[in-house]
Amino acid sequence: MAVHRFPVTVSLTAVLCAAPLAVSSACTASEGAVAPPSPAPILAGAGTAGIATAGVGTAGAPGIGDPDFPRDGNGGYDVEHYGLTLAYDPATRQLTGNAAIRATAVQDLTSFDLDLSGLTVSRVTVGGTPAGFSRQGDELVISPAAPISKGGAFDVVVDYGGVPQPIRGYSGLGTYGFTATADGAFVACEPNGAKTWFPSNDHPADKATYDFRLTVPGGLTAIANGELDGAPVTTGGRTTFVWRERHPMASYLATMTVGRFDVRTGRSAGGLPVYAAVDPAFRDSLDDLYTRSAEITDYWSTVFGPYPFSSTGGVIDDFAAGYALENQTKPLYGGFRPQQSIIAHELAHQWFGDSVSITRWKDLWLNEGFATYAEWLWSEHRGGESADAFFRHYYANATDPMWDYPPGAARPADLFNASVYVRGAMALHALRLDIGDARFFALLRAWTGEHRFGNATTAQFVELAERTSGRKLGPLFDAWLTRPGRPSVASGPPQPAGA
Repeated sequence: MAVHRFPVTVSLTAVLCAAPLAVSSACTASEGAVAPPSPAPILAGAGTAGIATAGVGTAGAPGIGDPDFPRDGNGGYDVEHYGLTLAYDPATRQLTGNAAIRATAVQDLTSFDLDLSGLTVSRVTVGGTPAGFSRQGDELVISPAAPISKGGAFDVVVDYGGVPQPIRGYSGLGTYGFTATADGAFVACEPNGAKTWFPSNDHPADKATYDFRLTVPGGLTAIANGELDGAPVTTGGRTTFVWRERHPMASYLATMTVGRFDVRTGRSAGGLPVYAAVDPAFRDSLDDLYTRSAEITDYWSTVFGPYPFSSTGGVIDDFAAGYALENQTKPLYGGFRPQQSIIAHELAHQWFGDSVSITRWKDLWLNEGFATYAEWLWSEHRGGESADAFFRHYYANATDPMWDYPPGAARPADLFNASVYVRGAMALHALRLDIGDARFFALLRAWTGEHRFGNATTAQFVELAERTSGRKLGPLFDAWLTRPGRPSVASGPPQPAGA
């Protein structure tokens, strides 16, 4: 997922622990930013290219158009880059922020919204000129001094601050978003928690590049996505860390995790930079997290295609979140030592969910089903239970509630249901058995290649599967993804093609 509970089993006898997240708001994405990544400045310039000299427009919609989460994201523009300059004091829990956002209008705009929950906005400029603004719930409504023309690039700068409040109580998820901890903050935002700490177009359909300039008390480490741009600098008892993520990223994958951490860096056997960090309470897990993250990333690169980003790794914080989240380049584990299967799951998300992101939340199985299936593939690779054994184990339970819950249309109030994970993974195995290994793994590489850094849908995956295999697969996907009930097979699970 983006944010998710790790519901997948490590062995056939383990207890399935699905993270059922009930989400309230919805998302809408203007249009996703899927252009190839390029370096960007920390702060967007105060350009005026998008400001119209005459004419009128309309207000950007307060949602991106996701019917399941109608208030998530925003319409009327496409974000290209976020430059976030943030200072956080764990003692007071005060966050001070400056968000510089570079975007392009996809319609003529007289006003537009950003998602922001709580926090106090003190000043907004558009194109370097002070702009009007108001608050309507989690919407920051901005009225530029002049209309913005369709197709025009524009810069928005928002100064804000306050005590971030996480989102609580969604169907057992606990909390997500910016969550204060004893020594800092645990920041895991799926599905719509980015708005708890920076103004954004908070929906996975609008991806952007990011720069983070994070200042925290000396002795603490501030961790974000991407790679460090130089060594941290300490002045006056405060340390500033500058991170850059040059690849497009969904807002829920952004993190600003702060605390005392032991850190190990280096390179994987395949030459990829690795960054692993653990709270001192998990010091004895640092080397394992580092080694496994490097090993698994290298292996997935041989299965799913080239690794899409510039570094890998992971973070274990001493906050009992009860879930892990695949924050881009740095999966975050909340208060537990992750087993290999969970590391394999989160790192598979770097391809399925992070690089290839969903367009609407109803297609979440494209993230979680693939990552769960990756757990089975990792077990198979390590000489443990095969993917087929996992499939047969779950198929044998005819009374499992997932048979009444088709995973192809995730439910807003129960987004991270076990079916989205396990039945989604079973759909992939049924497909593998139907089209054979060669075509199946060629399909996975084609999927991650054709939609690299972009957004995609279930319909596009079905189309690519049919094109890759040369077969009509509608009935198979319908049975596994959209129709209630356990798919009927002649004698147990489907057999390989030609068997």
